[in-house]
Amino acid sequence: NKPILQKFKAKGKSVGCVTSVPITHATPAGFCVNSNKRSAMEDIALEYHKLRFDVMMGGGVNIFSADKRKDKQDVFSLFRNSGFKVVRNRQEMLGIPATNSAPVLGVFHGESLPYEIDRRNDAALISNTPTLAEMAKTALQQLSRNKNGFVMQIEGGKVDWAAHANDAAALLYDQIAFDDALKVAMDFVKNNKDTLLIVTTDHGNANPGLFYGSKAGDNFDKLQSVKHSSDWILMGITKDNTAAQVRERIEAAHGIAVSTEEAGELLKRYQKLDSEGIYNSYKLPFRELAMMEQKYFNIGFGSMDHSGDYVELTMSGPGSENLLPFVKNYELHNFLLKAAGVMA
Repeated sequence: NKPILQKFKAKGKSVGCVTSVPITHATPAGFCVNSNKRSAMEDIALEYHKLRFDVMMGGGVNIFSADKRKDKQDVFSLFRNSGFKVVRNRQEMLGIPATNSAPVLGVFHGESLPYEIDRRNDAALISNTPTLAEMAKTALQQLSRNKNGFVMQIEGGKVDWAAHANDAAALLYDQIAFDDALKVAMDFVKNNKDTLLIVTTDHGNANPGLFYGSKAGDNFDKLQSVKHSSDWILMGITKDNTAAQVRERIEAAHGIAVSTEEAGELLKRYQKLDSEGIYNSYKLPFRELAMMEQKYFNIGFGSMDHSGDYVELTMSGPGSENLLPFVKNYELHNFLLKAAGVMA
């Protein structure tokens, strides 16, 4: 079966993907290519080149760079020499002229884009890394000129990664970043009444919850003072650090003063990093940090994995009147094709 964006492209529509995770990651890739392995991101990058989709933007510099790829191929040059407009930072992306007719590849940051909470507290990241909303606006500018219409997938993928990391602050700030991108899409729909906007997610994750406590409200409000993600904290710790240094790093990033004993327990995990998981390739103690901080924020997580919850699905625009109260996720494929007047 052809992935859905290939079907739309074959009917003359412009197509594109925008994401805060690597552009070759599972969700954007699933809209675009067939692959036996979600981890085959270097191969997926080459498939993107063959497909020549109109706009592809997200993280993943390492996947396209000769010095990081296993085959040492300069995939950026491959795209550029094939007529793509390749942009590597925020300034280059914002500088794409409205009249540009070349397909656009925008790849920013080594792996995924930084968590929004880290980006907004780092001047270099603010200058060099676009927000999800900025990428969405740029993509809309490029795609919407096609008289045959367009289809774009916008993913706030770092929300999922933050949930895997049990990082409440990173999750919330990336959700806000997604909301900002959603506003861009909604503003477009208001001025283009023939556009169908669909908002959903593929699954729940980790089941975060706000738990009872005499200071639960005040503790939750502390998230507004958080400066960095748990990833920022844990990536900056080594087994050679002291408990006092770990304590200082947590306080600088999350604004809470854990005890020296708690910091010491976290540090012990660096003597033998044995956690596993596709979203924790460095095997860092995210779960332990989250459990330690639960009493400070009154936020707890059920696990570090995807959950089987019902998820929200909402629509606005022509075709939205056909939405049923409950829909199986795979049914959306044909729903989209029918809404756009494209046969499956």
